[in-house]
Amino acid sequence: MAAAAAALAAPAVSLDEYRARRAALRASLTEGSLILVGHTEKDGGSRDGFFQEPNFYYLTGWREPDAILVLFPAGHEPGEMLLLPKRSGRRDLWTGRKAASDDPGIRAATGFERVEAAESFESLLPKVLEAAPRLYTLLERPEAAKLRALAPLRELAGAAPLIARQRMRKSAAELALIERSIEATIAAHRAAWKRLAPGATERQVGAALVAAWMDRGCQRSAYPPIVGAGPNAATLHYFENSRRMDAGELVLIDAGAECDGYAADLTRTVPVSGSFTPRQRELYEIVLGAHKAALAAVKPGATLARTGGNSIYLAALNYLDSHGKDRAGNSLGKYFPHGIGHHVGLDVHDAHDPATPLEAGMVITIEPGLYIPEEGIGIRIEDMVLVTETGARVLSEGLPREAEALERALRR
Repeated sequence: MAAAAAALAAPAVSLDEYRARRAALRASLTEGSLILVGHTEKDGGSRDGFFQEPNFYYLTGWREPDAILVLFPAGHEPGEMLLLPKRSGRRDLWTGRKAASDDPGIRAATGFERVEAAESFESLLPKVLEAAPRLYTLLERPEAAKLRALAPLRELAGAAPLIARQRMRKSAAELALIERSIEATIAAHRAAWKRLAPGATERQVGAALVAAWMDRGCQRSAYPPIVGAGPNAATLHYFENSRRMDAGELVLIDAGAECDGYAADLTRTVPVSGSFTPRQRELYEIVLGAHKAALAAVKPGATLARTGGNSIYLAALNYLDSHGKDRAGNSLGKYFPHGIGHHVGLDVHDAHDPATPLEAGMVITIEPGLYIPEEGIGIRIEDMVLVTETGARVLSEGLPREAEALERALRR
């Protein structure tokens, strides 16, 4: 009952905020109109169900398939249109009743003053093309080829970079949704820890994760959960989750929920039997030290790049290289092959402009790791962090990461 109540009380982004996002994007369209085509029901397929294209959702908040967004240049009327399919009894029969372009109250429901039938898109296109010489769209989407065929004399420009610059900074409403996903993910990791035992399988642990966040009203996993025990923890993106866990091993659990469109991404590495061995603890404390060094480097103006004076990655790498050795006496930095983090939002690897340094309001991960195949050890510690005006706030502070705190949690 408590989980159901939490789902009903989930925070939401207002129609006014979506409208403001579209207005900001219109101001950045240089001599162009924008056409975005939302996902169709076929995009998700019957296996995964329907989920909206993230850029489309960011600008509209619309969760139903086969919709089209049109934005005109600033100063042009109408400034925007949403196109929705007409009512179809057959479609309603197969996938449920959806909103239609001519439904009473559709403007209030969508937040658009002008709602047209998606079936009339091609007849409306000439008016869109007359408004500006350039046409913005998502060039990586298959619909871009259709637009090229319909408007061969128009310049087609990529909309993704413009939208990404807006998506990088999260609003208060977005942060509330992200924190809800993090809370569900923290509960899921704790549920997974209870499932740990020598002889249990990685897949059983993964099932406990998914069940926990689904029970809390989340719609799906933000990405396939990674549960890598023993040598599997040294494979960065290990998704098979089929091995039996043995006593004395570590298990790396990288998993996050997606709730109301927003993703979480957390990793903990814990001992299957409840206690670290001396060598495991030594390496774990080194990764934790690198994690703390990286957190201390997070601030406006810092970067996730691997080079540069403000590189968070280098703060972590330098720590790893100056603490501990492998069996051959070499420094450990070479066992940290991936980046220090990424942006998180509507996508787990969220849209961003790589050339833009961090700013207050951005949400990123911090995730140093060591992966030493010859020792059968992989360790990663990943938290989600909000960049503030003065530094960073760890959004996932509720999930223990100190070695002693982890061992206490595993004993409960």
